[in-house]
Amino acid sequence: MTSTISLPRGFRFAAVKAAIKPSGNADFACAVADSVASAAAMFTSNRVVAAPVIVGRRQLVSSGGLVRVVAVNAGNANCATGEQGIEACQQVTAAAAVQFGCEQTQVFPSSTGIIGVPLPAAKLVAALPAVQVALGDTAEHFMQFARAIMTTDTKPKTAFASIEVDGTQVRIAGVAKGAGMIHPQLVPHATMLVYLFTDAKITPTDLAKLLPASVESSFNRISIDGDTSTNDTVLLLASGASGAAVGADHAEFRSALDQVCLSLARQIIDDGEGVTHVVELQIHGAASDADALRVARAIAHSPLVKTAWAGCDPNWGRLIAAIGYSGAEIDPARIDIWLGAQQICSAGGRAQDFNQQAAHEVMLQREFTIRIELGVGSGRCNFWTTDLTAEYVRINAEYST
Repeated sequence: MTSTISLPRGFRFAAVKAAIKPSGNADFACAVADSVASAAAMFTSNRVVAAPVIVGRRQLVSSGGLVRVVAVNAGNANCATGEQGIEACQQVTAAAAVQFGCEQTQVFPSSTGIIGVPLPAAKLVAALPAVQVALGDTAEHFMQFARAIMTTDTKPKTAFASIEVDGTQVRIAGVAKGAGMIHPQLVPHATMLVYLFTDAKITPTDLAKLLPASVESSFNRISIDGDTSTNDTVLLLASGASGAAVGADHAEFRSALDQVCLSLARQIIDDGEGVTHVVELQIHGAASDADALRVARAIAHSPLVKTAWAGCDPNWGRLIAAIGYSGAEIDPARIDIWLGAQQICSAGGRAQDFNQQAAHEVMLQREFTIRIELGVGSGRCNFWTTDLTAEYVRINAEYST
């Protein structure tokens, strides 16, 4: 398996300026398959959903899991815009279908940006001819797509992998955006948007079987601020251009897909709004995997814990408190906690040789690990999260102005 920049065959990419972002930067990105691609997607579990999520779900059902065009605008979420938002989304998909010669149901829309502002669909429609002219299949075209979908992100996020299938190279490429409003909870059916491309020959049914496990171990294991966006989307497309057939039970392809998803998820965490620390939570010994996840989320969503991390304060009592209210089955007398290599909590109390200064030194690093042994079972999970800083507050206090 390799991870060099090697784009899947059968796709072209472009990004143009449609005057949606106040900055004037490129804000309309499209990916176009040379011929119709198999597709599967997962969307936010937020019960308030953006118009493109509603339309995207419908399109996949109507097309039978086939996509020719992915159309993404940044700077406007097209959420909480009522029927007007749905109509705006449909205007864009209809125009894109004409522009690229496909069925309207084969155009998949996405949006990211501010909520509650009507989407100026006419600007996107007017930009489509420029998109078609700009399309290309080089690494730079792919990076232009990655940069155009950014909002509060400070850098583009991409990941690549390739494997051999019966002597043929199969490639996977992923691109993501997201830096805040990140606690994805994706279910089959400032935002995290993820687009995954492969040139393997895979049916929509098999894609739908492959995607959930990769999402569960990556995007559903990260949190910046505990807020689940209205627009979260993960889309997986297979062009079939390599000619190599892959099924849902292909272990090496599944592993490569997992690798790409986890890389993108960790890049999102690393680029979190105002982030100065990235923390890996390793929860072991829970009554079940679900309980391990409950503990991880309770810790990751605690403002007290996250601000302690921001200040490099090894206040393990805040961890104990979060474990206690997580809803997981616990025995306080069995809880052990390590910060990096140092044990800071033993049997539910302060570790005998706890060295506060040494613990503080560990927390001065940008990345560190907290391992928690609950001692009540074999459940476990890994989870990635961040601190909470004054810069995060500043960014989000001024987001709409």
